[in-house]
Amino acid sequence: MLTKAELAVIDALSTGRDATAADLATATTYSETHLYDVLDELVDARVLAERRGPNNQRRVHLADHPVVEAYRTLRSELGHVEWPDLLSPATLRVCWYLDEPRRVAEIADRLDITRQGVHKALSPLKHRAMLSPSGPEYALSADLSPLLAFARAVVQHEHRSRVRTLAPSATIEWCDPKRALVRVQTAADTDALEGDSNWQVTGLARFAEYGLQFFLAGEPAFWYAPDEGLTPADVVCHTLVRDRGSRRVSYAMLLIEELDIDQETLTETAQWYGLESAVAAMYRPLRGEFDASAESPVIIPSEAEFIALKEQYGVT
Repeated sequence: MLTKAELAVIDALSTGRDATAADLATATTYSETHLYDVLDELVDARVLAERRGPNNQRRVHLADHPVVEAYRTLRSELGHVEWPDLLSPATLRVCWYLDEPRRVAEIADRLDITRQGVHKALSPLKHRAMLSPSGPEYALSADLSPLLAFARAVVQHEHRSRVRTLAPSATIEWCDPKRALVRVQTAADTDALEGDSNWQVTGLARFAEYGLQFFLAGEPAFWYAPDEGLTPADVVCHTLVRDRGSRRVSYAMLLIEELDIDQETLTETAQWYGLESAVAAMYRPLRGEFDASAESPVIIPSEAEFIALKEQYGVT
C-alpha cells in the first residue's frame, strides 16, 4: 500500500517538476536518507522515472502511471486539501468501501481489523466533513469521487505489482484491499502462481474439485486471499465476473445445483462483486422459472439445454 512518505513525494512532484532527494527533503517532512529508500521503491514500481543531472546527480519525476493520474485528478479537483497529511494506508483501504453507505462493522469484517481501527482510519475524513453519515453507515460525500478513484488506483497498483513479480502477464479482473482475482496469458505464469501458496486456482478450473470437469480455453483464473479459504460461492462469482454469457451461467447454475448452494449465502458473497441481480436471475430457473426477461443481467440457458447439461454431468 502507498505509504505516507511515498504520497508526500508524489504530491511534491505533482506539478510536473523533477527533483533530487535533497529537494524532496526540503519539500516534505522526511529525511534525505529515508527518501532514498522511498525513491527506490517508487522507481521500481514505475510510479517515478529518473534521470541523471549534472555531476551524475539523481533526479526524479512522475511517470505516466494510473496512481499518478488519479492523484493529479484528485489534486486538480480538490486541491484545497492537504492530502498527504490526511491519507494513511489504512484510510485508503477503508475508502475503497465508501462508494455506498456501509456499516463500520461490515468494513471491519472485510478488512479483518477491529471496528476501532476503521473509526481511526475514518477520523481524518470525519473531521473534514468528507463523509455522508446515514444512520450507522458511512459513505464518501458525492463530490469526493476523485478520492474513491485514487484509493482504487492505489489498491489495484498494489495487487498488480504483487502478482507481476511472479506472473508478468497477469491482469486484475477484480480486487478489493485484501483480495484479487487475476488472469494470466502464459503457461509459465500459470505454473508460477500454482507454485505459490498465496494463490489458488478458481473459476471454471476449480469445478473439477467438485466433480465437474470442463474444457478450458486458455489459462485458469487465480485468487489471492491468503488468509481465507476459497468457498464455492466465491468460485461461482469468479466464474461470472468477466463473462455472464449462457455457457458460464449454465456451468455456474450446475455448480449451485451440485453443491446445493443456498441463495442467501451466494447473494451475500455476490454483493461484493456487484452480482446480486445476476444471482437472483440464476435462481429463478433453478426453481423452474426459465422464462427470462429481456432485461435479465445474465443469459439464461433454455430448460432443455440445462436439463441436458445436468444429465451429461450426472447432476440430479
